Amino acid sequence: MQVLDIPASYILRGTAASGTLRVVAIDATNIVEEARLRHRLSKTATAALGRTLSASALLAIILGKKIDSRVNLRIQGDGPLGFIVAEGSADGRVRGYVRQPGADLPIRESDGKLDVSGLVGKTGELAVTRLLDNAEPWTGSVELVSGELAEDVAYYLASSEQIPSAVQLGVYEEGGRVARAGGLIVQAMPGVSDKTLKALEANIAAMGSFTDNLRRYSLLEVMERATQGLDLVAASEAQAARFQCRCSRERATDSLAFFGPDERQDMVAGGGQEVVCHWCNEHYQITPGEIAALDAPDVRAQA
Repeated sequence: MQVLDIPASYILRGTAASGTLRVVAIDATNIVEEARLRHRLSKTATAALGRTLSASALLAIILGKKIDSRVNLRIQGDGPLGFIVAEGSADGRVRGYVRQPGADLPIRESDGKLDVSGLVGKTGELAVTRLLDNAEPWTGSVELVSGELAEDVAYYLASSEQIPSAVQLGVYEEGGRVARAGGLIVQAMPGVSDKTLKALEANIAAMGSFTDNLRRYSLLEVMERATQGLDLVAASEAQAARFQCRCSRERATDSLAFFGPDERQDMVAGGGQEVVCHWCNEHYQITPGEIAALDAPDVRAQA
């Protein structure tokens, strides 16, 4: 696939209110634009997957214990988009896809905004799976509360993880491409006061549309607006974030081992086999020789 000329995305971290609030934010503009191009997403599907990609990256940091921690966020609604899946890693890698990338809905007449909840559906389930190397995955889930995704993620954190949090997610397209995208989570830490929580709630309400904030301010300024009067202390360095899949040509070839020998022989006779990664839509053309090697005696001995 072509190399995409897209500005870098990044993650910022900080604390506020003497460490009783944890703040994590992501500028996911290039990540969401790459997802849009790779999956050929409709405008509303871009917004839905973009919000989910941002959320998965932030959840990997909020819930992860190690730099290699991964979080799989799956949303299954009753809307025409079908399911959404995104995987974020604490090291900034993100990938994801939707069931129906071309699905779309008209702009909502009530407010002139993209109908993300209509596309996702307001009835369904949000599930979060923590993926740790050398450990059993753990999954928690909640019912969808709105289909707008930010509210759903906040409800999950409060209900399943017992982590009260403010969650903001947004995607803005302009000129046929993603102009700004990102997300913010402000997590209540042990010892947080009611006064601090009320001030945070007032700040979030005063901010208005998160997408509009992404358009008008830098990511650091968005964090400052969310924690106004609460003494934000932001990390001095940003963490790079990127759309990066875990697929490879080797893994694509190995996946053909799940077919029977006769099926693989048909692939060899047909001139090879194309394998498509559903996570990133990368196409791998596997040659007859590579397929035949799967049945070689030394390969079988290692299986």
